[in-house]
Amino acid sequence: MFVSVTAFVFSLLFLGVFLSGVVTQINANWNFLDFAYHFTVFVFYFGAFLLEAAATSLHDLHCNATVAMRPLLNNNQYNINVAATIFAFVTTACYGCSLGLALRRWRP
Repeated sequence: MFVSVTAFVFSLLFLGVFLSGVVTQINANWNFLDFAYHFTVFVFYFGAFLLEAAATSLHDLHCNATVAMRPLLNNNQYNINVAATIFAFVTTACYGCSLGLALRRWRP
């Protein structure tokens, strides 16, 4: 959740800078900044994807309970984790493609 909210806020800030026209007033390499932004977000989303996939793989792990052995994740939590893993993978792939395009713009 932290990764997605942070990426959303920074995307809005980045968009606001471009829409307000501040880009023409600040002397910076905007292609490199675009590449650095997409690289950073890609790395964070990839990490979130790996952690979510690892958490989902714990479905069959049983924890010691005083009454009986029960799965660490119930079926509802498992289904939510599977959906989150799929969406994290799709988002990581989209940011990976965007990273490749940003690299192409930055390095002609």
